[in-house]
Amino acid sequence: MGHALCVCSRGIVIIDNKRYLFIQKLGEGGFSYVDLVEGLHDGHFYALKRILCHEQQDREEAQREADMHRLFHHPNILRLVASCLRERGTKHEAWLLLPFFKRGTLWNEIERLKDKGNFLTEDQILQLLLGICRGLEAIHARGFAHRDLKPTNILLGDEGQPVLMDLGSMNQACIHVEGSRQALTLQDWAAQRCTISYRAPELFSVQSHCVIDERTDVWSLGCVLYAMMFGEGPYDMVFQKGDSVALAVQNQLSIPQSPRHSSALRQLLTSMMTVDPQQRPPISVLLSQLEALQPPASGQHSTQI
Repeated sequence: MGHALCVCSRGIVIIDNKRYLFIQKLGEGGFSYVDLVEGLHDGHFYALKRILCHEQQDREEAQREADMHRLFHHPNILRLVASCLRERGTKHEAWLLLPFFKRGTLWNEIERLKDKGNFLTEDQILQLLLGICRGLEAIHARGFAHRDLKPTNILLGDEGQPVLMDLGSMNQACIHVEGSRQALTLQDWAAQRCTISYRAPELFSVQSHCVIDERTDVWSLGCVLYAMMFGEGPYDMVFQKGDSVALAVQNQLSIPQSPRHSSALRQLLTSMMTVDPQQRPPISVLLSQLEALQPPASGQHSTQI
């Protein structure tokens, strides 16, 4: 990682010899904070993600997240502007400087519409789904899986294009599990790193001899599609009520009827939410189906998100 300097009295941080002015806090998680900063060299806004690192393993994981970002130069995957490691006494903070998206996340958009009693149209859903699939295709092509796909991890660009973020849970796409100890280790990792209401069934109870592959992302994508269609994830209420998500995901999902959605979109959702991962379609198949379902090109009827 690069070099960082903090000039706290002036609210200015220096990363890779460029100065950034602190504007406001954007949010925080368990071990990370996100601040809005302005580049004094270019006047652009950026999101500065600060990850608290208590141990060497934390630093390695933060470095790995930065490395994952650097692997991709894709319009549907969040790019990394710069990164550095900063010492704070005996502890460290890893800083990831990322582009700022003023429209926020897909979840922000879903909630904004829901507050008005509205939902995304099918054309909007199909456009978003295509972009998300293209981002996942690029990740899978490099031999990785995202493992924590959800509406809060999908940013929206100025033109409404989806951009995948939070690559900290990414790992090897194809994992050959050989033995109960490895199975339990993977299951525990998933419990910590994969959001419960978007987690694939095969990660709740990992079998002693199996293959876990990138189709965990396809299940999560199905949950994202459901949220776009109905304003909440299929297992959000299960989790909020305190019921067992692990049990709920073992049964085929019942999709509510709605005149807003075509049978083709419902069938696409059904295929993604197939409990048996071996029967779940890969991203390449979904992309082919999605491209056939896309609304008319510009010049005919089009829908802006």
